[in-house]
Amino acid sequence: MIPEFIEIRGARENNLKNVDLRLPKRKITIFTGVSGSGKSSIVFDTIATEAQRQLYENFSMFIRSLLPKFPQPDADSIEKLSMAIVVDQKRLGGGSHSTMGTITDISPVLRVLFSRIGKPHVGYANAFSFNDPQGMCPQCGGRGRKLGFDASKFIDRSKSLKEGAIQAPGLATWEKDMYAHSGFFDVDKKLADYTGEEMELLLYSQPRKFKLRLGEGNMNATYMGVIEKFERAYIRRDIKTLSDRTQKMIRPYLQEGPCPACKGARLNEAALSCKIKGYNIAELSAMEAGELITFLKETDDAVAVPMIRTLTERLQHLVDMGLEYLTLNRETDTLSGGESQRVKMVKHLSSSLTDVLYIFDEPSVGLHPRDVYRLNGLLQKLRDKGNTVIVVEHDPDVIRIADHIVDVGPHAGTKGGQIMYEGELEGLLHSDTLTGKYLKHSLPLKTTCRTPRGQLPVHNANANNLHNVSVNIPEGVLTVVTGVAGSGKSSLIHHAFLSAYPQAVVIDQSAVGTSTRSNPATYTGTMDLIRKAFATANQVDAALFSFNSKGACENCQGSGVIYTDLAFLEGVKTPCEICEGKRYKEEVLAYLLNHKSISDVLAMTVREARDFFTAKDICRKLDSMIEVGLEYLTLGQPLSTLSGGECQRIKLASELHKKGSIYVMDEPTTGLHLSDVGKLVQLIDGLVEKGNTVVVIEHNLEVIKRADWIIDMGPEGGHKGGKIIFEGTPEALTARTDSYTGFHLRESVRS
Repeated sequence: MIPEFIEIRGARENNLKNVDLRLPKRKITIFTGVSGSGKSSIVFDTIATEAQRQLYENFSMFIRSLLPKFPQPDADSIEKLSMAIVVDQKRLGGGSHSTMGTITDISPVLRVLFSRIGKPHVGYANAFSFNDPQGMCPQCGGRGRKLGFDASKFIDRSKSLKEGAIQAPGLATWEKDMYAHSGFFDVDKKLADYTGEEMELLLYSQPRKFKLRLGEGNMNATYMGVIEKFERAYIRRDIKTLSDRTQKMIRPYLQEGPCPACKGARLNEAALSCKIKGYNIAELSAMEAGELITFLKETDDAVAVPMIRTLTERLQHLVDMGLEYLTLNRETDTLSGGESQRVKMVKHLSSSLTDVLYIFDEPSVGLHPRDVYRLNGLLQKLRDKGNTVIVVEHDPDVIRIADHIVDVGPHAGTKGGQIMYEGELEGLLHSDTLTGKYLKHSLPLKTTCRTPRGQLPVHNANANNLHNVSVNIPEGVLTVVTGVAGSGKSSLIHHAFLSAYPQAVVIDQSAVGTSTRSNPATYTGTMDLIRKAFATANQVDAALFSFNSKGACENCQGSGVIYTDLAFLEGVKTPCEICEGKRYKEEVLAYLLNHKSISDVLAMTVREARDFFTAKDICRKLDSMIEVGLEYLTLGQPLSTLSGGECQRIKLASELHKKGSIYVMDEPTTGLHLSDVGKLVQLIDGLVEKGNTVVVIEHNLEVIKRADWIIDMGPEGGHKGGKIIFEGTPEALTARTDSYTGFHLRESVRS
């Protein structure tokens, strides 16, 4: 069979310098290179964009008006593309009605299974769907949660009804007294001593008639539980119709909690009454994927065979991706970026399509070294089905399975955008590229560790899968928290530790801005100083140098582009003809600082700006960005274009040089080239040397090697994790045989 290639000629997107490439089809091609070198410009902005644009061209104008718009990439030609499926790290949204089961198409099959063999029979598959009126809980609409009143906020359990235990807002004195005079309760009994039935009657009772004693006589009255009374008065009517005064009064007493009707199961009574081997569909959906496979394999109904085969195959894909700890009822917007990407992979592994172009963005993110081999197996499985797989990756273990490698560089930004190497792994290892050098380079294991100056204790943590964990985080050193995905690392640090130490500076990968008007200069505070420098040099108002204020071009309001809506045709974005995309009024651009306009300065990279400015306060902020490896970003680049790793590093840059702080970092090596990991470790060491405490959640063995103290969580993920299996130095961890991290650390030191 004659080899086929995707052919790209003259690619010039972003920093690409007329790149020509031939990528083999039905092979795994991995793109390497430093952050900002141009990998994403080739893979996502050129190949993926053109493949998706050409696919959408086949649809009618009406359908195209509903689909995302893809501009034609800046290239001379892109030929022999296949249909592209992009599996990126964007978190799965979908809100409360989107779960692991719905996004992977496992829940629909489970619903069919219950409709066929569940007892008693209650209806077709949609009778088990919390997104269908026939199956959803009528009280919460299938959300499983409901806005309601928090009883602890308006009853005092240490008091009796006679002593005024009910402190609910908006109740007249006679209404509070009614509970004591109803005859249903012992008025001298403390609420803390009430039975479950008594508390249910006090809080949730439906309306019931009773004789209320008034003086010598009785009158007919209606009794209603306190929360039931408030629900009817304030919740079951549109809260917006309430007066501002009433809304303000009740707001402190409101909270969202499990729906009292379905107890969080989302389904109505009929759906929950139907069971297979004693379990209803909500209970099976709450099982971890690995457990559910075991349960399904023990179900021996002949009618169920094809459904169970499909379910176990899809659930096994989750297990193969290291996601055996996830449950089908887990809401998709609670998944991390790495988990989201792996869930998307699971969805595509069930597909029988061939000759598809699969594009992955660092699929190893969030994976423990133990699970990387599983990822490699899945990438190879996709290739062996007859698909072309293109991966942007930094992990050496993933790079090693490539059939073809493209190394982009030599550096970032304007100093990148060139192809440094094309070919097989062996050739890359002997090449003179940064990637080739660092694939053979490894940081040494730290043997002399810092002594802590104190302890930051966490007591009896039970968040998510933690099993009553107590631990001391050492102060004034670098602590790395390790363990397989789902072992409890994030629960320990983000929930338990940060709850105890809310003053900690958290540097994670969440987006720093989605607006095209926010950029590295504005985020780090550098822009304020630059505006002042321009204002002082020209004796004018600093607001003139803001494209969000007085200096904005009036034609485009400072956006630099004009959007033209062409109804069914693709909308057009063109540079503003007045300011030519510079965002500022013409008179503002006439004001110069050392022969440069404000627009010229925003077009500079961080490194160029550092060479240009001499003011200490500006240079200090620019140095912080250089320290975290972002010297290639331009000052005016929209934050919405930054990757997760870049977002994390720009947050780090804005928080640097504090003393005595607690820093918490979540996988800071995400998006970092091998050559930059050493720089990151130096940066973290610098923070510790200044007297800070740094806690890092990390899988990267190079960072783990340089820790002063390691807390290893496990032994597995989900309910099989949540325990601390090791605390100590990196050297001591290499001797442990009961730790996956210890095994891989030992292997890394040997190699």
